[in-house]
Amino acid sequence: MLVGVKCVGKYKKNPCQGRASGNRSPTVLATLAVPLARVTYARRTHQHTVFVEGERKRIARGRRDFTMSGQRTKLNPQPIFSVWLLLVMFASGGCNRPSLSTGKLDVVWGRRGISDGRFRKPRAVALGKDDHLYIVDMTARIQVFESDGRFINGWKTPAFENGKPCGLSFDLDGNLLVADTHYYRMLVYTPDGELLSEKTIGGTQGHGPGEFGYVTDAVQDSYGNYYIAEYGEYDRIQKFTKDGQFLLEWGGHGSQAGHFLRPQNLAVDEHDHIWVADACNHRIQVFDAMGEEPRLVRMWGQQGREPGDMKYPYDLVLDGKGHVYVCEYGNHRVQKFTLDGHSLGCWGGPGRAEGELNNPWALVLDSRGRIYVLDSLNHRIQRIRM
Repeated sequence: MLVGVKCVGKYKKNPCQGRASGNRSPTVLATLAVPLARVTYARRTHQHTVFVEGERKRIARGRRDFTMSGQRTKLNPQPIFSVWLLLVMFASGGCNRPSLSTGKLDVVWGRRGISDGRFRKPRAVALGKDDHLYIVDMTARIQVFESDGRFINGWKTPAFENGKPCGLSFDLDGNLLVADTHYYRMLVYTPDGELLSEKTIGGTQGHGPGEFGYVTDAVQDSYGNYYIAEYGEYDRIQKFTKDGQFLLEWGGHGSQAGHFLRPQNLAVDEHDHIWVADACNHRIQVFDAMGEEPRLVRMWGQQGREPGDMKYPYDLVLDGKGHVYVCEYGNHRVQKFTLDGHSLGCWGGPGRAEGELNNPWALVLDSRGRIYVLDSLNHRIQRIRM
């Protein structure tokens, strides 16, 4: 009989709660092809005992490897919880593994660190000229890379003690828009990292026009209008002219159509419709905001782990060919959809090996149709084709 370890552990706050710094999913301990076993964890100052019947097996948790045999084994883990190994695993997968997989892994690059070219939880990406990648991480560094991962240059945002940016995109002039999340504003940089202070929008926390909560993303339409999303108390999108004058707002905190629970990412299509990754409602909403009052064009998605479902969609990208790719923070995968929400396949799954993801935050599509995925808690980039 196959016996698996349940997805258990001490839960952090989910991504819909707290600050925009991101939170981890429950710990997945292991999957074992062994008879029924019991693992009892005691306090940090104590040891715990593992009883396993049958042949010698290995269980991995994070970077720890514990060897278990048919005898009593003393271990010293740090977490405080009890686990009953009672979940029968089917051959189709384990905890949170997608049942439909498509796509091909191309390149993997990056590693954890704070020196040039390394990452600490990369969380937003934008594609610039010549397919150069602009990536911001939890050190508040914006680093620029060639498509093969070669470091070009980088800089830090003006302030970052309160928190780090979580959204990047390019405007019509080729300047980089930065969602400076915890400073309630949109910053604008030249591609070389020069801050254009006169183009900053926001900077004051509040609910009035031009004031913000936690800014998640900013984009520009073909007329030069800016759209800036925020979450927290207000969960709304504000629209501004090219010179930063407030035009309108829509949304509100909630799950009804037209409202949001953490609008994490925005995209603009060829019709100037605004696509919204409504992360904590586990759905996509699309709006026509060209009139005096925004109009909901389409809405699809529901929480789940099967193909067609989503769990915390943190980012989306349109390919201009009738497809949208969604990065799912909670399902550790990328999913390809038609524009009306029909799933065409998934890629990824939870883990640390190449081809596996750990709470991915964002993705971007280059001119050759290759997708770059920010594998955030693995501190790396994976490039795929779907």
